Amino acid sequence: MTAELQTALLLLLLLEIKHLFADFFLQTPRMLSGRGQYVHLGRAQHAGLHAAFSVCALLVCGAPVMFVAILCLAELVVHYHIDWAKGVHSDKTGYTPTDPGYWRAFGVDQLLHQLTYIAMVWAWANFTL
Repeated sequence: MTAELQTALLLLLLLEIKHLFADFFLQTPRMLSGRGQYVHLGRAQHAGLHAAFSVCALLVCGAPVMFVAILCLAELVVHYHIDWAKGVHSDKTGYTPTDPGYWRAFGVDQLLHQLTYIAMVWAWANFTL
């Protein structure tokens, strides 16, 4: 296995770990409230937490600082909008964890976040190697 592939896998692993913590362990009541509002401080804090942890992951993997800043700003914007769209959907449908539609929306939300991480690893491989 090449060093580049090892680093790419390490980066993906670090992004997965940060996702676990930022999405499931470190959300505050403010971050979880009012998800369907477009301008929302809690959602901005949540997306910022994701971006901050991504900064750490990318720097550990040796990415240049300017690249890290641009990529993590893009992640913040994308994450904010994915969560906003899910919030709007949740507000419109009123689904709860007992509804299959809730789990479909949750699954799509998580898939979009995972695709974001694949895109980030792709960008790292294309622009920093």
